[in-house]
Amino acid sequence: MFENFNLTTLDAGQTRIRVRHGGSGPPLLLLHGHPQTHVMWHKVAPRLAREFTVVATDLRGYGDSSKPPTTPDHEPYSKRAMARDQVEVMRQLGFEQFFVAGHDRGGRCAYRMALDHPQRVLKLAVLDIIPTYEAYRRTNMSFALGYWHWFFLSQPAPLPENLLSANPDGYYFRDRQRFFAPEALDDYLRCCRDPETIHAMCEDYRAGATFDFALDEADYGKRRIACPLLALWGRHNQLETWYDVLAIWRDWASDVRGHALDCGHYLPEEAPDDTYAALRDFFGQR
Repeated sequence: MFENFNLTTLDAGQTRIRVRHGGSGPPLLLLHGHPQTHVMWHKVAPRLAREFTVVATDLRGYGDSSKPPTTPDHEPYSKRAMARDQVEVMRQLGFEQFFVAGHDRGGRCAYRMALDHPQRVLKLAVLDIIPTYEAYRRTNMSFALGYWHWFFLSQPAPLPENLLSANPDGYYFRDRQRFFAPEALDDYLRCCRDPETIHAMCEDYRAGATFDFALDEADYGKRRIACPLLALWGRHNQLETWYDVLAIWRDWASDVRGHALDCGHYLPEEAPDDTYAALRDFFGQR
């Protein structure tokens, strides 16, 4: 699925991160969403590798990356901690500055990286998200029903872990499996069946509702994303039904552009051609 890419594991300090990299040209970091792995980029990464050095990783807690111990404040699974891992991975690969694109939870890691490490991130693309702070502070019944998993996964341990472990295949992806290549789905489900991964993914959402929310709240109106930002989202998902996506991101960054793609939530797998074209055009601009 990733012809001419190298697969390795790098020690990022607190974690060991599974890394797939290949291609040549300016460095581009690709970050996956929940509950997937870096394999979600398999239809897009090889094409981007014609013009970029592409690095696709598993976030801490996901896939074959390590699962550090949790703490009461959930900081080890905050997007700040995840961003530190990724900056260190890129440094070890020889890249002090780079482009980054993140889908879903990876997008949350990516925009936190742009806020915390503005000297590192040259351009940022976020796929099918608005900032965590904005989602929670704007919550209404429609959002809570549509994104009910945010509130389920963030419940105190071990309730969601116990329920998910009882039947992970019956929960993860459910009626969405048709969107994924069999090899990709196998990787996702293999990891989702691991009790340590289940706990780590719950911790990711607990961190989102607490630590990440507090970081965003502290930054809102005070710090802005300095680099150009591209926002993409799926027209058949619910995001543009609820929000003016670009207007929200313009409260967080000065240089914002973007548009909807004709697909649902999983842009790189449902609409790989359009996703590739949008990312290639954005990151290829000088």
